[in-house]
Amino acid sequence: MSAVPGELLAAKGGDADVAARFSLTPPPPGFIDDPFPVYRALREHAPVKQIGEASWLLSRHEDLARVYKDTALFSSDKKVEFAPKFGDGHLFAHHTTSLVFNDPPLHTRVRRILAGALNPRAVSGLEPDVIALVDRLLDAMETKTDAVDLIEDFAAAIPIEVIGNLLDVPHDERGPLRDWSLAILGALEPALTAAQFKRGEDAVRDFLAYLETLVARRRADPGDPDRDMLTRLIAGERDGGRLSEAELLHNCIFILNAGHETTTNLIGNALELLDRFEGERARLIGEPALIASAIEEVLRYESPNQLGNRRTTAPVEIGGVAMPAGSGLTLCIGAANRDPAAFDDPERFDVARKPNRHLAFASGPHQCTGMNVARLEGRIAIARFLARFPRYRLEGAPLRSQRIRFRGFTSIPARLKPV
Repeated sequence: MSAVPGELLAAKGGDADVAARFSLTPPPPGFIDDPFPVYRALREHAPVKQIGEASWLLSRHEDLARVYKDTALFSSDKKVEFAPKFGDGHLFAHHTTSLVFNDPPLHTRVRRILAGALNPRAVSGLEPDVIALVDRLLDAMETKTDAVDLIEDFAAAIPIEVIGNLLDVPHDERGPLRDWSLAILGALEPALTAAQFKRGEDAVRDFLAYLETLVARRRADPGDPDRDMLTRLIAGERDGGRLSEAELLHNCIFILNAGHETTTNLIGNALELLDRFEGERARLIGEPALIASAIEEVLRYESPNQLGNRRTTAPVEIGGVAMPAGSGLTLCIGAANRDPAAFDDPERFDVARKPNRHLAFASGPHQCTGMNVARLEGRIAIARFLARFPRYRLEGAPLRSQRIRFRGFTSIPARLKPV
């Protein structure tokens, strides 16, 4: 068995040595299972940690908040970074066209159109369908006599259906969506294997081919604009702003990918945490009104997205470290969300924590456009799950996704009504 981070700290001379030796490629042994002792070491001893030539990792909350707010000095455009990684292929075209990896004015225009399609009325209108979906999944799990899988049977099934409903993807055509999403996002890992690259390339190609036919059908036969986000995106804004065909297709992929990965991890992480911290589970069951703050605490404590990236557009100093223009920054969200300078007793999981200014959805102009959809899904899923199965227990150790950027599980076996 590989060493866990706590053992690694002791074996290598403590926090300072671990911070000095740290690398993401490869990460320390045991890092994927529990990165938080290493994050603590970085915050305390190397909060601005050089991890490559003109490349630094930031782990303090105040530094990430500063970077998120200043889109002029800290660019989200990934063309320079992704060109050597992806070449001139499908992954490069997708990740440099989607909303999240662009700067103003393109980011501003695309975000305005997507935010208009995900307006508060549209999000609130999702609630009845999400409740009905969650209840169907709970009904199906209740019929099982053996252990259920809280990821496959529940957490992963919810966002695929919600985003599928938002885009009005026919139910019999949703089968490949999850695999495409996992393949495309898997290509964003710090180190990329040839197999991951090919899988991601194939997924973007196949996803685009499918969306071309879906969009063509929707242009010929528009849906109800009050319920169909794709019809709203095709129509564009009332003042005439529209997405180009490439922007439309790639941002439909982005909507599915962002909504699927983060929400699956949010729900899965919440159920694992509430099993691990039984006192907090009992507290939430006894005070159901805490569900909103509980979801925010899950987002902070086990952030579904652990890493972000920016590039400096001019010379800058962060934490006393001078960086030239064009420097790469890796933003360690998971570390910032447990920074004691920003959160009281940050290692404590507290379902009633307030205030909770976590950065799980970033902040500033790049704050996640779909965050309120994810929050809605998380609140409904966890509240109704606990109401139905308050005594659930995990069945052995859950299987963690072996990824650094995204934190979640691929499988969580559980007993819903343990003897």
